[in-house]
Amino acid sequence: MDPLFNLLAWGPGGWGDELAAGAGITIALALATLPFGVALGLLVALAKRSPHRIVRAFGTVYTTVFRGLPELLTLYLVYFGLSIGLQTGLKALGFSGRMEMPAFVAGMIALGLVLGAFSSEVWVGALNGIDKGQREGAAALGLRKGQIFRLVIMPQLLRLALPGLGNNWMVLLKETSLISVIALPDLMFWTGRATVVTKEPFLFFGLACLIYLFFSMVSAAGIAALERRVGRGYVRSPEAGR
Repeated sequence: MDPLFNLLAWGPGGWGDELAAGAGITIALALATLPFGVALGLLVALAKRSPHRIVRAFGTVYTTVFRGLPELLTLYLVYFGLSIGLQTGLKALGFSGRMEMPAFVAGMIALGLVLGAFSSEVWVGALNGIDKGQREGAAALGLRKGQIFRLVIMPQLLRLALPGLGNNWMVLLKETSLISVIALPDLMFWTGRATVVTKEPFLFFGLACLIYLFFSMVSAAGIAALERRVGRGYVRSPEAGR
């Protein structure tokens, strides 16, 4: 067993430091993508509820496209498409040389687009769960639209949307594993590299499973704590539990 454990050591003889660095990049990518995707999803949800037909159509088309495309295909389109676009733009400006989209940025954009499509449905459901009379009552009190949304709608919206957004976060954590295909040195990238070099797939893939499970367990505990926090002061009616 010692040789196997030595493979997980830190330093030149082991893969422990590479795996730790890869796990850090996995979490960093997920955390960077989350606010972008969730905010984008809220904007798309508001677009889908817009009184303007063209804006509603844009929201519907967006969610249809990015919920229907495989995440890996979206990643390739963003990575290579933006790289080609940058290269073309630089040539048009008279710059020579090769320019590629950073893998981390491409991954954040691609996963954020997908997250935005799925989280928009969560936001729409949460918006539909808020009675219109609350907006009318707040307007009758003299609050402006921005104040109504910030002070009346948003606190309730977070409470209603948080369980669904928590599920989206769990999915996002797993989807970060796709980023290894564009050579971002995340957890799966180093796991695959270590497996090829050491010929110990069970050891390294098993360890990757444990790391992802650890991330999921910590996330589940954090989401539960957030749900308790945003639910403070909210009393369920007896009929709601039936």
